[in-house]
Amino acid sequence: MLALITGGIAIGTSPIFVRLSEVGPLATAFWRLSLAFIPLYAFGKFLEKPEKKGAINGAKDYFALTLPGFFLGGDLALWHASVHITTVANATLFANMAPIFVALGVWFLYGIKPTKPFVIGLVLAIIGVVTLKGGPTGLLEGEPFGDSLAIIAAVLYSGYLITLAKLRLRYTALQIMIWSTFSAAAAMFIVTVLLETPFFPVSYFGWIILVGLALITHAGGQGLIAYSLAYLPASFSSLTLLIQPVVAAILAWFLLGEGITIFQMIGGLIVISGIMVASRK
Repeated sequence: MLALITGGIAIGTSPIFVRLSEVGPLATAFWRLSLAFIPLYAFGKFLEKPEKKGAINGAKDYFALTLPGFFLGGDLALWHASVHITTVANATLFANMAPIFVALGVWFLYGIKPTKPFVIGLVLAIIGVVTLKGGPTGLLEGEPFGDSLAIIAAVLYSGYLITLAKLRLRYTALQIMIWSTFSAAAAMFIVTVLLETPFFPVSYFGWIILVGLALITHAGGQGLIAYSLAYLPASFSSLTLLIQPVVAAILAWFLLGEGITIFQMIGGLIVISGIMVASRK
């Protein structure tokens, strides 16, 4: 639980790094993944030791390990694209609807029905996120196509979490992070080269921002989430990750001077209340 919450907080720093990045959102996502791969791979080699768990045998296993990365790469590409089409509030809101699709996915795939406390907590948390983003009226300000891209991004992120949870039954968190990061970076490289320039930051500050994004948000945040999914249900984990927009709002106030409104304060409290209700079961 501590790893999951810490991972959610670490991922909550992502919008700040993206805002300060000197390159476009797609290039930022590519560097986030590729720069995170280096320490993950080195760390994996350093800690590599013979054990029953984590044996990789053949192309089928490699495909399984790289599959979460394609989900994550698609999620990042579509979400970043939606930010440029619809409002930032709508893009963030709809992209955070992943818990709904995770709950439906594990129900459909594995027959695991959501519990009553989880449903109540999920409804509360979603109400909290909507409130944090300005209330229901703010939804009308978006562009339908951009909103749709953000919703598809949420579906892809739910696929990422579900496959992570399944893989953690057999592989270590480091193995999954190394191979999924590699496949996600490869996918993002193709998308970035085709759709966006500039590719490289122009200053040392720009590189520092990308390295911070890679180490804190991806290697740290996603790594802790991957670790926690061996011990916590995917549905509950995805709901707990709704703490991200709360963290982002606090950091934007502290680091960027963006004031916190009464709606954001109330929304943040509702999100945390929803998570606490869901954690009862």
